Amino acid sequence: MKLTNLACKNAKPSNKPFKISDGAGLYLEVFPNGRKHWRFKYRFNNKENRVAFGLYPEVTLENAREIAMNERKRMKSGIDPSLHRKEIKRNSALQSAQTFELVAREWHAQRCHRWSTSHAKTTLYRLQHDVFPAIGYVPIKQLKAPDVLSCVRKIEERGAHEVAKRSLQICGQILRYAVQTGRIEHNFSYDLRGALIGHRTVSFASIKVDELPELIKTIEQNKSRLFRQTVLAIKLMMLTFVRTSELINAKWDEVNIDNRVWIIPESRMKMRRDHIVPLSKQSITILEELKFFNSPNGYIFPSIHRPRKSISNNTILKALDRLGYKGKMTGHGFRSLAMTAIKERLGYRHEVIDRQLAHAPTNKVDRAYDRAEFLEDRKRMMQEWADYLDKIH
Repeated sequence: MKLTNLACKNAKPSNKPFKISDGAGLYLEVFPNGRKHWRFKYRFNNKENRVAFGLYPEVTLENAREIAMNERKRMKSGIDPSLHRKEIKRNSALQSAQTFELVAREWHAQRCHRWSTSHAKTTLYRLQHDVFPAIGYVPIKQLKAPDVLSCVRKIEERGAHEVAKRSLQICGQILRYAVQTGRIEHNFSYDLRGALIGHRTVSFASIKVDELPELIKTIEQNKSRLFRQTVLAIKLMMLTFVRTSELINAKWDEVNIDNRVWIIPESRMKMRRDHIVPLSKQSITILEELKFFNSPNGYIFPSIHRPRKSISNNTILKALDRLGYKGKMTGHGFRSLAMTAIKERLGYRHEVIDRQLAHAPTNKVDRAYDRAEFLEDRKRMMQEWADYLDKIH
């Protein structure tokens, strides 16, 4: 006799568990504590087994019958209901474990060998600092566009507009990787284009060429009592106009004093190729002095407090602030300053200076075919630039 809703509701517990059958393997098991469990008993490959469908009344009689009917259909298709349910649980656990952070770290490990060391570190830092705390724990299959938008808007709200933009781009690349590896079916980051507040990019602060003599004088006087190594770092940056990260991570084995050349390895370059920096006599003098401050086997500019690490990315910026140039000059500003001064005062053409700045040609054709290094021109230019700086102060 088939069960009714009333019979299920009125089934009272006793001292021992008992079953009331609905037929065709479906039954309700009532326990002494009053809990009522739906069970489905079946035979598959001549073996008896059973599966649970949940508790009554959360799972109604109608629900239980529908589930049982679906299990019988699977059996006709050669599927064991118990094994099927275990597979569902395994897949569910696997999907829950596939968090955004797990996929992001896998993506980073797959890609980082193609990037410069600094780019790989910066990308991971942005994820760890801004993204993982907000959405890293979310299974990537459950992640939605509003989750990512909320994350990057928090970055934007603190005024870090460029970081917010880059973080959204990174999330998009991770989601594309998740599509490629079968974790998700759709990369919704495309739907977030234009969602951030438009923000005009501000160039790195830099003084004008006519203000350069006063800056050099201020550095030489060092009334702010900066560490001598910090002063030398600023002077070498002015002479070589490399990127801040390229300077602070410089190592002694990259420099050949006798040949007056510094070769920055591709692993530290934005464009992923070795960069040659011809060294003027003035640069060599600075390097010779720096030898007295640290070991010739490590960083040229080690941290004073942690000698096994280089000085921080903010050392030069903070030093310029203390010298009275806060908001007026940055480490990166020496690059644009050198570009302008060398073109205007020394008369070098743009291509030579651009190559010394290690800029990538903006035109695809130029990137493919322009292999000119202008090395001899650059050697002369770097010495003339150093002599010009000596002359104007």
